[in-house]
Amino acid sequence: MNAPAHAVHAKTADAAVPHAHVPLIAWTPELSVGIEEIDSQHKTLVDLLNQLHVAIVERHGARDAAEILERLVDYTRIHFAVEEALMRMLDYPDYEAHKAEHEELVEQVYQLRRKVMVEGKPITGELLFFLKRWLTEHILASDQKYAPHLLSRGVRAQYAKPSWLQRLWARSSH
Repeated sequence: MNAPAHAVHAKTADAAVPHAHVPLIAWTPELSVGIEEIDSQHKTLVDLLNQLHVAIVERHGARDAAEILERLVDYTRIHFAVEEALMRMLDYPDYEAHKAEHEELVEQVYQLRRKVMVEGKPITGELLFFLKRWLTEHILASDQKYAPHLLSRGVRAQYAKPSWLQRLWARSSH
């Protein structure tokens, strides 16, 4: 069974020798933006990529991989909407550039989904490592930049209860 998003903590898999028991991406403190809600969403994205990695390495079949890819696409759209809404409402000065990065990735992921779902192309290790690189670099560079602005505008770092999104996604992803 796959580890929950909050339990992703092992070392990153070596691109040359993929192993299902080694996560594609390891959640580390460096990936945290310091806002619990956003970190939780990032952990879910990491977990979905790791699930896709396991499905590919263990050869679970195209159907399983496609289902995980579809959940990854759906959750990415939700996550980007949350980030962009916060940036817009709190007048983040680099909102347009950040949104453009999101739009570029969404277009790339839609192209990937089309290749897999319509053209029947396999999900390759190359694709997984592209997604891994994009996600980690985006969090470490772009997302780290907006966190201080959001926190200075009143976003709380932590809340006592999980958000509606966390509760809704937990129910729908089983």
